[in-house]
Amino acid sequence: MSKYDEIMSFVEDEDVKFIRLAFVDVKGTQKNISIMPGELKRAFDTGISFDASCIKGFGDVVNSDLFLRPDPTTLEILPWRPSQGRVVRMFCDILNPDGSQFELDGRYILKKAAAAARKKGLSCFFGTEFEFYLFERDENGKPTKIPFDSAGYMDIAPDDKGENVRREICFSLLNMDIIPESSHHEEGPGQNEIDFKYSDCLTTADNAVTFTSVVRSIANVNGLYADFSPKPLMNESGNGLHINMSVRSNDGNDYSKMYMAGIMEHIREMTAFLNPCEESYKRLGEKKAPKYITWSHQNRSQLIRIPAAEGEYKRIELRSPDPMTNPYIAFTLLIYAGLDGIERRLELPDAVDLNLYTADREITKHLEVLPSSLEEAAAIARKSDFINKYLPKGFLQFL
Repeated sequence: MSKYDEIMSFVEDEDVKFIRLAFVDVKGTQKNISIMPGELKRAFDTGISFDASCIKGFGDVVNSDLFLRPDPTTLEILPWRPSQGRVVRMFCDILNPDGSQFELDGRYILKKAAAAARKKGLSCFFGTEFEFYLFERDENGKPTKIPFDSAGYMDIAPDDKGENVRREICFSLLNMDIIPESSHHEEGPGQNEIDFKYSDCLTTADNAVTFTSVVRSIANVNGLYADFSPKPLMNESGNGLHINMSVRSNDGNDYSKMYMAGIMEHIREMTAFLNPCEESYKRLGEKKAPKYITWSHQNRSQLIRIPAAEGEYKRIELRSPDPMTNPYIAFTLLIYAGLDGIERRLELPDAVDLNLYTADREITKHLEVLPSSLEEAAAIARKSDFINKYLPKGFLQFL
């Protein structure tokens, strides 16, 4: 049975009435077109056209036609939609009218990075830790800045009012074959964290995009607003997106230190894409968000820490990104930076085993720092040979 026949049988057996063809723009914002089951064959054969001139960065009114061709391996039922007349979603490849890959398609760019790693006998795995705030809505349904609760780090009910919402989110993720590892209340009032199990880079990026839509949908069903912005409340903890990485080689050698050294080498060039809005820079440098380009074991004041873990859970944790990043582009740049570290056999600097939030100025003044504003980060990215080598020019135009 062909993959098309399998999908069509599934659609008929599960009473699917709408198929969402999903993709992301250059900023990582999810978009979609809904089609009926009768259009599936055309979607798989030639793709479904859309007006690219309406998608930021994708085209203009002269060259406006692009096509979406679904990836059948990403088919998932949206569990918060009705069980009768179900809705499913598939992520799509974005194609030019001649059938070639659209160069600003983040999934395509990430696939190329993964292929470059495989060519060198390496596999890169990613996991994510998302933080977000739950805010109340007003009587007209508009979002407010009133936190859903006033609980603190890992508090429990009744102080933690988000417990049931997180549980509902986790059940929805499980129904979509995304495995949550843990969830808890974070430091800020109304702030929450949910982490899900690591996977290959493309699956984890797809899951990250799915995750934010699930959280927003479940929050909305519960009369709440989910805020992933880096600094929703100026005097409280910001929202981070900690990215966990591990690299495995066919030759059995451990290249983690060189991979990490490559990331540290290029982190300033990548920051505009890992922290892509001005608000991002109000988060960095306080409340467990890093400022200095340093690493250590377990220390949460560092850019990179090596968590205490064994076996398959040994990993590198990058703590600077925030949830506004485009995960496909973030993972792409991290892979290429790591590969550069391995190819050049870069050595790690010494670990900095200090609390950098309280360390003496005589120590910190010698440390390299992350950009302090989006303007600075964007200027560094535009001049970077590394960025210009691996990202199409269209991404740099929107910094």
